[in-house]
Amino acid sequence: MIDMQDVYKTYRNGITAANGINVHIDAGEFLYVVGPSGAGKSTFIKMMYREVKPSKGSIIINGVNLAKLKDNKVPLLRRNIGVVFQDFKLLNTLSVYENVAFAMEVIEEQPQYIKKRVMETLELVGLKHKARALPTELSGGEQQRVAIARSIVNAPKVVIADEPTGNLDPDTSWEIMNIFEEINLRGTTIVMATHNKEIVNTITHRVIAIENGRIARDEVKGEYGYES
Repeated sequence: MIDMQDVYKTYRNGITAANGINVHIDAGEFLYVVGPSGAGKSTFIKMMYREVKPSKGSIIINGVNLAKLKDNKVPLLRRNIGVVFQDFKLLNTLSVYENVAFAMEVIEEQPQYIKKRVMETLELVGLKHKARALPTELSGGEQQRVAIARSIVNAPKVVIADEPTGNLDPDTSWEIMNIFEEINLRGTTIVMATHNKEIVNTITHRVIAIENGRIARDEVKGEYGYES
């Protein structure tokens, strides 16, 4: 599903955030990405959805080499990759339903199918009853649920989550993780960058630790391995 070969990323300021990364992620895996602040986790994650372009090497996701992908093809790529951010990135003037539906409207799906799929997805994340609410009327956890619904409504094969519980209280974080677990059980590959030691050590999955732009650890059922 995801294959990185000899990936390097050096920014204009001379900082090398990816320094010879080699990673293979199978379809249906759940992978945590951990490491100290400034280690290169964000670059690793952003390269997967072409927010950042590698300086060297290949990144192949679902058969597409992101390193060679033309800029005008990036929106098409992102239709097949769900992305969840720490700060939600919802459109506050649109309702919960409209935020999720927007991801389908941009690819011109049929209105009847959009309604059916959006409501199914909101039910999955436990927010069907909040379909008409605005994001500003929701708690942080509910907003993140909407963001997750938006990321999966088009049934992507991969969901990339960048610190999805970073702004949430512990109880809400566990609720969000239960949703990710359910999505993964349905066959979606999950790649999640996180600083949450308790979650990584409790809900065990494969762990990749990045330090100084390199893969320091790659463990099938790993631990966080850093002080929280």
